[in-house]
Amino acid sequence: MGQEILINVTPQETRVAVLEQGVAQELHIERSSSLGIVGNIYFGKVCRVLPGMQSAFVEIGLQRAAFLHAGDIKECKSDDVIKPAKPIQEVLHEGQLIIVQVIKEPIGTKGARLTTEVSIAGRFLVYLPHQGHIGVSQRIEDEDERELLRNRLIELLPKDRKGGFIIRTMSENATDEELLADIAYLEKVWAKIKEDSKVATERSLIFYDLSLPRRVLRDVVNPDTVSIRVDSKETYERMKEFAELYVVNAVKPLTHYKGQRPIFDFYNIEEEFEQAFSRKVGLKSGGYLIFDQTEALTTVDVNTGSFVSGKSLSDTIFKTNLEAAQGIAQQLRLRNLGGIIIIDFIDMDEDAQREKVLEELKKAVSVDRARTNVNGFTQLGLVEMTRKRTRESLAHMLCQSCEICQGRGEHKTAQTIAYEIMRELLRESKQFEAKEFKIIASPSVISLLQDEESQSLANLSDFINTRIVLEVDGEFSPEVFEVVWS
Repeated sequence: MGQEILINVTPQETRVAVLEQGVAQELHIERSSSLGIVGNIYFGKVCRVLPGMQSAFVEIGLQRAAFLHAGDIKECKSDDVIKPAKPIQEVLHEGQLIIVQVIKEPIGTKGARLTTEVSIAGRFLVYLPHQGHIGVSQRIEDEDERELLRNRLIELLPKDRKGGFIIRTMSENATDEELLADIAYLEKVWAKIKEDSKVATERSLIFYDLSLPRRVLRDVVNPDTVSIRVDSKETYERMKEFAELYVVNAVKPLTHYKGQRPIFDFYNIEEEFEQAFSRKVGLKSGGYLIFDQTEALTTVDVNTGSFVSGKSLSDTIFKTNLEAAQGIAQQLRLRNLGGIIIIDFIDMDEDAQREKVLEELKKAVSVDRARTNVNGFTQLGLVEMTRKRTRESLAHMLCQSCEICQGRGEHKTAQTIAYEIMRELLRESKQFEAKEFKIIASPSVISLLQDEESQSLANLSDFINTRIVLEVDGEFSPEVFEVVWS
């Protein structure tokens, strides 16, 4: 079974699931209220230049100013000459208008990240209008094949061409006609961008990337794709029209799903969505993974759980780690986790076992479309790796911090809150001459004060010589309380 793509469309959002061997590997969401902006090109205005950080902030019409680093300010280059980068204060000044492209979505409290080196992605090529060289995707590792593809494209391009190209992995099986059509399409897009920029107002959008369904056709479909099912007739027609022009090999597997049951229910994808939010992920063997995502990095802890199969404890640990390597690679793609990732495999005594687990992890992440780098085991026995992050993770996109625990993942016990209330009563009794104190708190806290801590509360009432009244408020979270005096 090859790759399957399922597309669920509603007026509010579009969801895409990419299945390989019947298992969901990628989940993508695009909401009409907050469309993705990676790849969009803006006519921005520099609002602040920071020489000490060699960076600048650029207003492009979003809620927060976007970030532009000096290293992302590119000057025109030829094949042989690369001009040294200048200090940012010599290149930009406040109030300057520049054309910029988004290379990273706003993530958390950080604004979008920009570059002035515009790139326009096609089906087989990426066009670099400000460059002059022909590059090849790093995912094509064979040097002979890289050189063959480069020479092939150079022969197809006119001698007086303007701009450079990066050859994408999809181009390995492309015909000359398909490559020429991609070149013509990309140059036409760039010509329109230049025309639109001449009449654009500051902080305005002058080019937006394709919608999610069309990006799927451009970026995800490959020779292994056996089916693309869309549950919206209108979206299906638009995708078919786009495929006939630019992605011919997607026309045959593209179908309109007409089933009575929702498409994600029929293929059990809703369960995969729920698992993508779970901190604990079970493995088939009985072992499990624990994912903890912070702003700086993501940690993954591997545990044997109920798995006891194997000739010895060492063999059980080794088999669990091998299975975990595959599960981790799948979850990274499923959750769209990026940045620094630290994996705590179960300790292995033999170096040969560690090497095999590392090889299994590298093999599992090699099919990931996002660039990954596995650095190996550290002296503490942890595996360090990175995964390129351009968009928010699935959890950050669809979830928010818990109002009760404020994102800690836990909240104080009723007993802890009860003791905080008693300290607050003692504190206020010294500040105010009250006839009565009323405690308003959640049911669990009030229940504890009436039962287990009733004697402590009575002793406190005698000590401060003030009557204490308890009142339940069912809408209060466990950590919220009020002390009212009269």
